[in-house]
Amino acid sequence: MEYSEETEYLCVDDFMRGVVEARALQTAFETGLVDYLIEDGPGTQAEVERRIGVDAAGARMLLGLLRSNGVIQERGGRIGLAAPFVKALRYRDLLQTKLEFTQLLLPDFTDLFTALIAEPARFYRASRTFDLFSYSRALEYSPENDEMTRRWVRFTTCLTRYEAASCVNHYDFSKHRRMLDIGGNSGEFALQVCRRHTAMRASVLDLPLVCDIGREHVAGASEAERIDFIRGDALAGPLPGGFDLISFKSMLHDWPEKEASLLVAKASRALEPGGTLLIFERGRAAGLVQTDYCAVPMLLFFRYFRDAEFYERLLSGLGLVDVLTREIRLDVPFCLITAKKGAEGR
Repeated sequence: MEYSEETEYLCVDDFMRGVVEARALQTAFETGLVDYLIEDGPGTQAEVERRIGVDAAGARMLLGLLRSNGVIQERGGRIGLAAPFVKALRYRDLLQTKLEFTQLLLPDFTDLFTALIAEPARFYRASRTFDLFSYSRALEYSPENDEMTRRWVRFTTCLTRYEAASCVNHYDFSKHRRMLDIGGNSGEFALQVCRRHTAMRASVLDLPLVCDIGREHVAGASEAERIDFIRGDALAGPLPGGFDLISFKSMLHDWPEKEASLLVAKASRALEPGGTLLIFERGRAAGLVQTDYCAVPMLLFFRYFRDAEFYERLLSGLGLVDVLTREIRLDVPFCLITAKKGAEGR
């Protein structure tokens, strides 16, 4: 598949088309085979067996699956990484995150997809997906809460690392000076904005443990001094003021329409006159455009994605003006929606 410069990272999906192919690739990482071939270069099957500690039958099976998936190639009896896979390894963090995340959620798809279609309330009660993303665990520290919160923050941070670049490319953040990213997770989105625009100062509002993890995440970056974290619950109490840009990046789909509407209304009230409210979200079609294995997470969340028209009506109803929507096609259609608050404060 051909990718643009902006979407080149999606080449990792080429190696996750089927569950068998993806699982074999994950095993190649787990056994150290990928690193062996990176560090030592092509080797014979006997060398592979010895290096990763598997017998001949196991090696034949694994290498056969990897060969059919385009991960490896064999020349002159020596096995090496194929050129397209070497290119995908530039995005190794994303590839391994997607492999791990999709495998974690696969039982919800295989065991509970009928419930998701016909009995969504039962699906939500039984699902591992929604246990993983349990925001109640991020309110108060315990070793278990910290471990679980770090796990999903790691997943969402990696996705944002690549998705956010498109938002930064398609919107001119240079017109703003103070940004509040609501539900901003580890601060990765704010970090990318600040990295591109050196006059920007950003605040990230999120749950307490998420903020603690976020401070660690940005600590080593030169932009860290321009990013602060506000521990809180955006649904409870007023939002802080003094911002000429308030953003929601892949956050509003987490909530039913009532709560999503409340969050946007609160952001509108907190926004400085003349400021902009920005929403960057997957569109409703996000769960329907792929049937490959790598699409499993989007299929499980399909009920949560909304048409841009929902946000457009909401913003206009709040009295915001110059409502503008751009569709950006990444792995799925994203909506970049912006609206301005009038200088008179409406």
